[in-house]
Amino acid sequence: MNKTVLVIEDNEQNLYLMRFMLEKNGFIVHEARDGRAGIILASTLLPDIILLDIQLPEIDGYAVAAELRGNPTLRSTPIVAVTSYAMVGDRERALAAGATAYIEKPINPSTFVDQVRSSLCHPKA
Repeated sequence: MNKTVLVIEDNEQNLYLMRFMLEKNGFIVHEARDGRAGIILASTLLPDIILLDIQLPEIDGYAVAAELRGNPTLRSTPIVAVTSYAMVGDRERALAAGATAYIEKPINPSTFVDQVRSSLCHPKA
């Protein structure tokens, strides 16, 4: 059975690359272009995993992750922060907000899909 991925990302190029790689590997991809739309779609779609940019319009990814964690139906859904925020403490801040894993941008095409799969198998990684 194919896994459903919600990608919350506002950058067209990043979104295209993630969608292409995930669909090529059998994932069903849905997308939201801002945090508010991502929260709404996640609540109705109930995806298997959420890939979340941190720097988003409307509300940032930290607030999105925290709000998603407050929804009982999404509490155990893996949320992977996919972000260019790579300074000391950024990973910890994303995890504290509710992300279960962290992938730095630019994403590495050689490892990206395996990182997503790993987050599905080990959601608290």
